[in-house]
Amino acid sequence: MLISPDVPIRSASRQRRFDWWQALVRVLSSIEAVRDGRAMYVLLAAYAGAGTAMASAIRAYGQGGLPLAIGLGTAALFIAFYGSNAAGLMLMDRALGQPVRDPRDAVFDALGIGHRVLLALLVMLVAAAVLSAAVLGLYWLSGLGGLGVWLFALAVPVTVLLIGLAMLAGVAVVAPLTGPTVWSGASSWQAVRTLWRLIRERLLQAAVLTGGVSLATGLVGAATSAMVLVGGRVMAEASVYVLGVNVPPQVLMAGLFGRTVMIADVSTVAARDLTYISAASLGGGVIFALALVLPTLVYLRGVCEVYLALQAADEAEAHGDTDD
Repeated sequence: MLISPDVPIRSASRQRRFDWWQALVRVLSSIEAVRDGRAMYVLLAAYAGAGTAMASAIRAYGQGGLPLAIGLGTAALFIAFYGSNAAGLMLMDRALGQPVRDPRDAVFDALGIGHRVLLALLVMLVAAAVLSAAVLGLYWLSGLGGLGVWLFALAVPVTVLLIGLAMLAGVAVVAPLTGPTVWSGASSWQAVRTLWRLIRERLLQAAVLTGGVSLATGLVGAATSAMVLVGGRVMAEASVYVLGVNVPPQVLMAGLFGRTVMIADVSTVAARDLTYISAASLGGGVIFALALVLPTLVYLRGVCEVYLALQAADEAEAHGDTDD
């Protein structure tokens, strides 16, 4: 078959160069992140600190200290955000095959670049607001007389496509890949440019690969939940019958789900049983934190792999174009 010289051969080459199988294998291999002890330590410390600050904020709010509650709540968000960025930096090092930085260095580096993530997200949010204003303006023009009805006929498909693509871009590119873009060394403006390029050129690949990340994260979360439920039930039953704790087994399992045991009448429970309930709540809280951290590790490593897979495809295409 003859190919017209007017048809760009480069575009056909680009369509063939993306290696779906290799990219999906890289994404699914993110499950190995559950073995990354250093990143797990950073996330556990961050979530423990954020949880403590949030619990203190709730307590302060209950006691009428609204300014203190707001400050502690803000501190909880600060700790969780920068702790996640520190873990993300370490997981990006792992994905790149580089020596993983020390947890302390990761925390200091996160404090220095975390604002880039926020600025990039802010710029993308402003772009979304401008797009929303344009859509509303189109509807306003459709309400005018004369050609308004015909303009509305055009506005319907345009609006559906724009909103659908904007939502897909937000879920598949902006939300998951802003962090990895910055963790790889990009500035705020470079991150915005990279995200826009991915939206224009790699939206389909990003959507499929982020779906793979969600699948891997869900599998780890389901497996972790199943282990916690089975192990927790056995622990509770054994505690009741072996230790002789005179409380329902589900009371001892409350900490496994991040809940606090609420006893209506403490006088009906023996002092010895109360100590075991407190110990079970403390130990269960540790398991709850682990069950929360493991899927988060997989997700963070997964989005790093998605970003690197898309970047590798761009490099392969650029190399192919150079050869042509």
